[in-house]
Parts: sequence; C-alpha cells; structure tokens
Amino acid sequence: MSEPATLLECLWRWEREQPEAIAFTQPVARDRVVDYSWKQVADQVRRMAAHLQSLNLPANSNIAILGKNSAHWIICDLAIMASGHVSVPLYPTANAETVRYVLEHSEARLIFIGKLDDLWPVVAPGLPDALPKIRLPLAPKLNAPDWDGIVAKTSPTANPSKRDPKELATILYTSGSTGRPKGVMISFNAMMETPKGLHQIDGAEVKFGDRVLSYLPLAHAAERAVLEAPALYNGLHVYFAWSLETFLDDLRRARPVFFFSVPRLWTKFYLGVCEKLPLEKQKKLFRIPLLGRLVKRKILKQLGLEHTRVAISGSAPLAANIIAWYRSLGLELLEGYAMSENFAYSHGNRRGKVKLGTVGFCSPGVQCRISDEGEILVKSPGDMMGYYKDPQTTAASFTPDGFFKTGDRGSLDADGYLTITGRVKELFKTAKGKYVAPVPIENKLGNHPSVEIACVTGVGTPAAFALIQLAPELRQRQAAGNDRSAIEQEMESLLVSVNATLEPHELLGFIAIVGEPWTMENGLLTPTMKIKRSEIEKRCGPQAERWFKAARKIVWESAV
Repeated sequence: MSEPATLLECLWRWEREQPEAIAFTQPVARDRVVDYSWKQVADQVRRMAAHLQSLNLPANSNIAILGKNSAHWIICDLAIMASGHVSVPLYPTANAETVRYVLEHSEARLIFIGKLDDLWPVVAPGLPDALPKIRLPLAPKLNAPDWDGIVAKTSPTANPSKRDPKELATILYTSGSTGRPKGVMISFNAMMETPKGLHQIDGAEVKFGDRVLSYLPLAHAAERAVLEAPALYNGLHVYFAWSLETFLDDLRRARPVFFFSVPRLWTKFYLGVCEKLPLEKQKKLFRIPLLGRLVKRKILKQLGLEHTRVAISGSAPLAANIIAWYRSLGLELLEGYAMSENFAYSHGNRRGKVKLGTVGFCSPGVQCRISDEGEILVKSPGDMMGYYKDPQTTAASFTPDGFFKTGDRGSLDADGYLTITGRVKELFKTAKGKYVAPVPIENKLGNHPSVEIACVTGVGTPAAFALIQLAPELRQRQAAGNDRSAIEQEMESLLVSVNATLEPHELLGFIAIVGEPWTMENGLLTPTMKIKRSEIEKRCGPQAERWFKAARKIVWESAV
C-alpha cells in the first residue's frame, strides 16, 4: 500500500487499519464527552461529502467554516476536501466586519457554523442572509439545516474526490495584524509537509494514538499544521477544550503527549504556580534529590502535562527564564518560528539541541538566509501557492529565486540558529531622528513577571515609550485600590533596568500602565494573541503629548 499523498488519504488509511480506535474526544458539556472512532469520522465525512456533491456547486468552490475548535470542525474540513471543494476557515473571534469581508472576498458558496457560545451575537451580523448555512453540532440556534439531520438521511458517497497534491486545499486568511486579512492559498502537498517533516525529526517519538489537545484556533495555520495535520498523518487521539473556564480540566483529561501553546498561556501557568509556590521556595525544594523530583512531577501533573514529551511555544517570543523554568521541571519546551505563508513549516529548536533565545534551525527541506537589509528570507516545502486574488502582492512577497520575504528581522549564528530581532516595518523614528526597533525592548519588558504584554512606540515623539498590561493578579489588586504605589516603584525599577541596556536614542521616556485589557474582542490582539501595533498606536497617539507633558516615569491610563 502506497503512502498517503494527502490528509484525506490519511483518513482513509486509519478507516481501513484502525477503524475502532478513537480519533476525537469532544466535550458536549462541562462534564460530559463523546468519542468518535476513525470509522465514525470517515462515515460522517463520506455522508456530508455526498450532500455537498448533491448541491452541484462549481468544482473547487470555496466553503467557509466558522466556529470554535471541535471534532466536527475537522470532520467538516475533511468533508469539504472529499467533496472536491476548498475550505475557508474564519476566526470565531473575528468581528462582523471581518467576517463579511472574508466571505465576500473568498466568494464563499456556503458556510458551516459551529460552536460559538457568547461570540455568536458579535459575528452574526456579518453573515449575509442569502448565504446557505449548515449548523454543526453545538452551533447556536439559527434557521439552517443541521449536520446530524443531513448525515442521518444521506448515504455515504461511493466516490469521494481524489485530490491532486498540487491542488488548492484551503485558503487561510491572516489575522489582520498589518491591515486587511490576506487569503493565503495552501495546497494539499503543503499540508502534508509539516507532519512529514516533523516525523523525520522525531519519528521514533510519534506513535499512533498519542494524545493531543486542540484549543488554539483551527482557522490559523499553526493549529492546522501542528495539530490537525499531524493528527491525521500519525493517527493521533485529539481531545478538544470546552471553554476557557474548563481549560485546565480539559488539559488534565487529555494528558497530552504533545502540547502546542502560545507564550501568554505558558506565562500564565508559570505565574500561577509561582503564586502558590514562590520561586525561592521552589529552588530550595528542587535541590532536595527525592523531594525535588516529587514536587516537579506534582506541578506538571496539576497542569495536565505530566505525560508531555514535547511542548512547543510559538507565535511570539517567550522569556528565556520561563523556558528554562519549564525545562527544569523536566518538560521539553521548545520554541519555533514559522508563518501562515509557509503553513507553519520553517524553524524550531529540537530535543537535545536547544539554544535559548533562538527559534532554532531549519526544518528538513527548509532554506533560510538574511537579506542585506536584515530581513529573514525563507524557502519552505510548505510555501503557499500565493495570496488569493492578489498576484501583485504575491509576486512582491518572493525573491526572484523563490525565497519568501517574511517581514521579520533576524540573524543566523554559525550553527544556523535563527534569532528574531523584530519586524522590518515596525522600526520607527522618534523626534531624535534615529530608528528604534521595538520588539527587543518589548521582550526585555515582558521578561518581568509582573508584565503580561508590552508595546513600545513613539513615532515622532520626544522619546520612545512603553505601554504595558500588568499580569492579571496585579490588575485585580490595582483595581481594588491596593498596592498602587508599590506597583509604581516596581515598574520604575523595571524602567531603569531596561534603559540601562539601551542605546541613547532608544531610551524609554516613561511606562504607561493601561488598565483595560487588550483582547481579541476589542481589536487590540490578533486571534493568535499578538498585539495589533497599528491599532494600539492609533488609540494612544492623541494622548502621547499629554503623557510627555506630565513628566512622570509611570503613567496610569484606564484604556488605550
């Protein structure tokens, strides 16, 4: 039997070879789950594919998926593949304007609507009345046919589409951190490159049935590449999270062997543990041979990570001291780097070959170099087919010899390890007339345990300055009127220590502590929890003059 050439063929493989093994475990309430075997998944895919084929849509029609992660999100994605069409995922946290734009730009012929909970009133106004809709299980109530009803009355297709690996499989719209979302066209072949490449690196470690937890948005390349694709390629057992409130319980239920997350969650876990067991006490306990091992094991068990062999952090830098802390517990936490445009297949630190502060070296088949301007250029087997309906931007995004211009600045060391130093277009000039790179300064600020996230800006102002969000527990204490002066002293010390490491033209004039959290809902974070720099700068611009006139080192601001 030949190796599967697409993720769809991977499904048919497990249907033949492991029909009764569990593929997905889906919560249907806070304390109740439903399991789906590979046989059941394949049967539902065939039935929904038959329904889609019966609609006689033009070949390779774009079909949208809007919903939080769920078993039926992936089953739906596979059904779209099996019917000969192209999936267009939308972020469940998107606002109505973005939803409307993506649906119109992609010319979607139909939309599947899944679990949305309290996000439904936000996105609903963006859905055209005339656009055909199908409700996935757990979807909000709306006047549309539901998945279970369609599957129950539809016979499985005897002729699922056999997709050419070179065909367009999905259009991934970027999170919009730099303007209007762009449609990244990904082929079936590109979707196979990540799991195949990772299998070459950690092949002996990946086993059929290994557990993973899906909770980062499946509309993003990272979750599709690091979770969905490897799950189908290797036959992993995928658990899904029910809600933010139940997340820790969901994680403990899954006990993942592989776990991919973003810096904000790794930092949140770290701060939560340190709040209950201060670092100094940890260090003392860890030094006691037997007791130290027991304490470390208990911490990982409480987090649901005691069985995790490989943990990955991506989308933004994670403080080196926090990575070192996890590794001291025995958790193999690795940082990586990639983009939607190469289907998250680019760079990573590897087990036993870690350099803290870097994002690792090239994955198999990937090439990387730094341009004369300091921009990171990458050529990957996962590279996109181009931006949908935008050949001009596509052409401008690649060098003549096929390297993608990432827009990130970085450096390569003698061993090929890559360090990210910021965005090419994020450099700004203060009134002093010299360029300031904000990301390295933001990383210095973010290394402080009391800072959750930071944004350094100052276009045309007397000096650069920082806006920060305090860690959640400090925000709560400050909101209750406690410790304001103590927080000011702590942040002023941070300002002094960071400034001591900067060039004169980079020095921060002050730190503004913003009370209202930056979130996806208020448009200041992307769905992958990166800051939307342009939006933050737009909101803080009118206030900057007042802050400088105040001549204070620490400024309190309710919202930006």
